[in-house]
Amino acid sequence: MATTGRNTLLSVSTNVNNSTSESQNPEEDDGQNLWSSILSEVSTRSRSKLPSGKNVVVMGEVGSGKTTLVAKLQGVEEYMKGRGLEYLYFSVHDDDIDDHARCNAWVLDGDLYHKGLQKFAVSTENLEDSLVLFVVDLSRPWLALDSLQKWGSVVRDFVDKLRVPPETMRELEHRLVKQFQEYVEPGSDLEAVPQRRNPESEEESVLLPLGDNTFTHNLGLPIVVVCTKCDAISTLEKEHDYKDEHLDFIQSHIRRFCLQYGAALLYTSMKENKNLDLLYKYLVHRLYGFPFNIPAQVVEKDSVFIPSGWDNEKKIAILHENFQTVKAEDNFEDVIVKPPIRKVRVHDPTNRAPTGSPRTTNRSAANVANVMPMQSGTKKIDPNMKGV
Repeated sequence: MATTGRNTLLSVSTNVNNSTSESQNPEEDDGQNLWSSILSEVSTRSRSKLPSGKNVVVMGEVGSGKTTLVAKLQGVEEYMKGRGLEYLYFSVHDDDIDDHARCNAWVLDGDLYHKGLQKFAVSTENLEDSLVLFVVDLSRPWLALDSLQKWGSVVRDFVDKLRVPPETMRELEHRLVKQFQEYVEPGSDLEAVPQRRNPESEEESVLLPLGDNTFTHNLGLPIVVVCTKCDAISTLEKEHDYKDEHLDFIQSHIRRFCLQYGAALLYTSMKENKNLDLLYKYLVHRLYGFPFNIPAQVVEKDSVFIPSGWDNEKKIAILHENFQTVKAEDNFEDVIVKPPIRKVRVHDPTNRAPTGSPRTTNRSAANVANVMPMQSGTKKIDPNMKGV
């Protein structure tokens, strides 16, 4: 990790200066410097360990792919989806210090009845070591915004009841806002030049103000929104008459939600193995401080990646420029609606069938069942198991 490198260099530099002042023999000086460097590096590596007790709490609707997503991060092919609160984990390895850590992953059942089980994953003591991951099913986009708002409220209510000391909460909130404001696009000219500093003061950093709709809900812990099954976009286009403007409309509403929570956004596909490695790298970056140099991705409609701090209202407004039959201010549920269930009549055939396109007027249809298969495995996971 980058911090390890800085510590090592600092230790070596200090030892070199000390040995130079005490020795006048160049050969002895070189020998002492070499040994000081080696000992310093060994000492630094022995002290530098990956932190333990980091947590990812995963929430989303039933069938959205929560457990499958974590299993992919873990590298597990066989698993069994449980009820209540599932415990899994994925490994984190730091090549610089040759150390491993286990990141706890808690998957909360999509049934709101089990929302109280959050207390086994997150507490006042480990709030600063936790991250919440909201999973959205892109094969059922009509559920997306309601799902995000629902689980956002669940986490807000839970954090409010934790009774975190006010000064601790303010510190956590400030840390998130500062991280958001100090974000710099990797590879940009701003990355090397501290453009956000006050020219009259090299010590005090002047941060750009937040937008009106940014961090209106600051929970004191990082939020990542993952839209799974992005491979279903082609099905939405073919079978439900979704156009680019509908996909942009969905994305714009999700991005607005992300701004409210200061959240990052990723589109993933387990089927196509898309952006899963990117998700892993971003998670360990936010939780463990690993370097991260992957820029935002907004060109391809099925592989969106927006890190926390990159987005704003002006960038979201770019999506609105291509709107033709929809408007930016339209209600989400008025545009992206549930398609009606196609009924097969054996004895009374008909050539007319509902299209299920956006803006359909048939709203009396029952809920559409998720068609994605449920995988099963051989190992049962104890939902009450605590992380290590």
